[in-house]
Amino acid sequence: MTDQSSQAEIVRNSLKRRYRKERRFRLYGILAIFIALTSLFTLFADIISKGYTGFVKTTITLDVNLDSEMMYLDDPTDADQRSMADFVAPVIAALQEHIPEADSATEKRELGRFLGTYAASEVSELLAKNPELLNTTQTIEFPAHDRVSVYVKHADNPRYSIKLSEQQQRWVDELLEKGVIDTSFNDVLFSRGDSREPANAGVLGAIVGSVLTMLVTLVISFPVGIAAAVYLEEFAPQNKITDFIEVNINNLAAVPSIIFGLLGLAVFIGLFGMPRSVPVVGGLVLALMTLPTIIISSRAAIKSVPPSIREAAEGVGASKMQVVLHHVVPLAMPGMLTGSIIGMAQALGETAPLLLIGMVAFIVDVPNGFFDSATVLPVQIYLWASSSEQGFVELASAAIMVLLTFMISMNALAIWLRKRLERRW
Repeated sequence: MTDQSSQAEIVRNSLKRRYRKERRFRLYGILAIFIALTSLFTLFADIISKGYTGFVKTTITLDVNLDSEMMYLDDPTDADQRSMADFVAPVIAALQEHIPEADSATEKRELGRFLGTYAASEVSELLAKNPELLNTTQTIEFPAHDRVSVYVKHADNPRYSIKLSEQQQRWVDELLEKGVIDTSFNDVLFSRGDSREPANAGVLGAIVGSVLTMLVTLVISFPVGIAAAVYLEEFAPQNKITDFIEVNINNLAAVPSIIFGLLGLAVFIGLFGMPRSVPVVGGLVLALMTLPTIIISSRAAIKSVPPSIREAAEGVGASKMQVVLHHVVPLAMPGMLTGSIIGMAQALGETAPLLLIGMVAFIVDVPNGFFDSATVLPVQIYLWASSSEQGFVELASAAIMVLLTFMISMNALAIWLRKRLERRW
């Protein structure tokens, strides 16, 4: 009886220790999830806090008297006259109407710094397109200089240094009260390419470049990856050659992306002489990088198809090719699409391989084709984040938000397709 009691006590103590370990393990899991969610929330909060003002632009609206004598311009259609004309003078005169105390040459120069360097070109382009507006007064909206924009949006934020003098700050406050300086949605961000000034910079060129690059990547990597997975899983004999190929595919999936950039630089640009900084080369490099991911995920999807499907098809007289194309591949397609979309999302966020093939160039124009110079969103973010102007800091964060939106959408699409198309047996 005593032995039975002692054994029961040992079992109870063992169960208590086991339950304590299980509770600790669950606690560790909950703690790990909490740390992961906290880190993710902190990251998103930091990006949003820095980037939401990037979706806001600061403008200066003025009634500009396009006086021909003030601009030394008689014929706006004459390119030589426009190149010699003074388009800044009427803009500063329009500002002086609101700040009449700025009458000295020094104060006029300080007042002129409220506007970006493209203000004169906007007036020039307006007159070139509409020469009949000469000697008339027009209401024109100009983008404010980066320093003015930072002061308007971040005057109370210690992370931003205000580079306006006290006098300029008083003038900005006065113009804000009069409604001359105002803020609104930054449509420039989605309607223009890159620029040397934050007020005129946008992500449209980078978005178009990313779309063109992803199209090339998809057209190459998806059919090649699916075909390779089907062959390796269904038709390839099991020998040393296929084992060698499988090992290398798995290894390539873990190779740093910059290696693929070096490969693209050596082969596509160095050997084949293809141009730098074009979506075709970028798409080819990213296709090589994405192929292992697509092949591995597609093979896993093919393996998940029950053997009974193959046996049933073969039982009614279907050939090997018919079994694969008519039954196995359609049933494995949801997993293939999911893996392909996730691989494309990974490629969309890559920067290192594209830097090596020249897509880090300063591109102002929006690309019109696959062989036009272009950049992509990750590279655009890299360029803005490394810029010295404070306005580019918020633009970089805003571009990160745009990039995250695309990547989250692609992952959500992959989940939706998997749920929509998958079949349960």
